[in-house]
Amino acid sequence: MVGVKLFRTDAMTRGVTEITPRLAEVEADVQGLVEAHMETLLGVRFLASEYGTGPVHRGRIDSLGLDENGSPVIVEYKRGTDAGVINQGLYYMSWLMAHKDAFQHLVRDRLGVSAASQVLWSAPRLICVAGDFTRYDAHAVREHRRSIDLVRYRFFGTDLIGLETLASVTGRTPAVGRVRRGSAGLPPVRGQGGALAELTEAVDEVLLGLGDGVSRVQRKQYRAYQRLRNFACVCPPQKTKLLVYLKADPREADLIPGFTRDVTEVGHHGTGDLEVQLRSERDVERAVDLFRASYAAA
Repeated sequence: MVGVKLFRTDAMTRGVTEITPRLAEVEADVQGLVEAHMETLLGVRFLASEYGTGPVHRGRIDSLGLDENGSPVIVEYKRGTDAGVINQGLYYMSWLMAHKDAFQHLVRDRLGVSAASQVLWSAPRLICVAGDFTRYDAHAVREHRRSIDLVRYRFFGTDLIGLETLASVTGRTPAVGRVRRGSAGLPPVRGQGGALAELTEAVDEVLLGLGDGVSRVQRKQYRAYQRLRNFACVCPPQKTKLLVYLKADPREADLIPGFTRDVTEVGHHGTGDLEVQLRSERDVERAVDLFRASYAAA
């Protein structure tokens, strides 16, 4: 994003004016904006700001949230480049994992009993939002056992903000992580034979191969594929098909009976308003452009 030039066009003069990127005046400007629109910007439901960690840790977590899959999220902000933001976030992550009850009480108070009962403790996340990061930061996150996203921001003019994910690493836990071919992991259905198992592997390989930083999170009802936010959710195979839910806009897709369906107003597991029904690897090939569109939107 730093290398991208943004211009405003003028229909009257047919000219263009460059909009110069800038950092926030103070860190609180970034934090306030993200917290006010956290679900739209990060795919995370906001829970608390400046959350105190008590007399032992003696800290204040910038933001606490819960992502689309029920994973606890810590968000830390820095106005510019700060080598300590990752270590600070990991320090708070250690507190979080030692105080699960406090977090679940917070979720219950803000989002209700149902959300609190479904917190996914196998996949806690740290999101660092800063003006920039060094190459050492990007390397460091790959050496940790936690899920960490490094997000660079820039303000453009008075009413635009850009977010760019520079690094996204998934924690090395049994339920979350990159997957090698042959371990797609979604539970088979009785009597399905090898066809749907192979189809599940094919979808898994395509989704993981869409770009760097793709990770997956396993829940009982579905498996989510995400960058910063979910872009695809794959449900366990049915008798004859595999259902994938995408963040692609159903209004911009060709809705084909038996292949694609608008489920904006239909209850289903996972996230996304476009349902794709897959019965063969040919269907997977037909769906690749939809997968890419959803990945780009995430």
